[in-house]
Amino acid sequence: MSALSKRSTVYFHPSIHQALRLKSASTHSSFSALVDEAVRLLMREDQQDIAAFKERAHEPDISYEALLNDLKKHGKI
Repeated sequence: MSALSKRSTVYFHPSIHQALRLKSASTHSSFSALVDEAVRLLMREDQQDIAAFKERAHEPDISYEALLNDLKKHGKI
């Protein structure tokens, strides 16, 4: 663990905790490394979502009612 690492207490559901312990043992990775990687993946997904929202910001809005009407018009519902 690097000198720049911060310590935190995280609470897991017992079955998730057990799965992480098993994964840690089977992959020879620390519990902390697994959690750190999982959080990094979530943050990367968030960053991609934010980028996608920005790319689509100028698309026209459609109301739910208009969407339903369009689906009905095209035989989808």
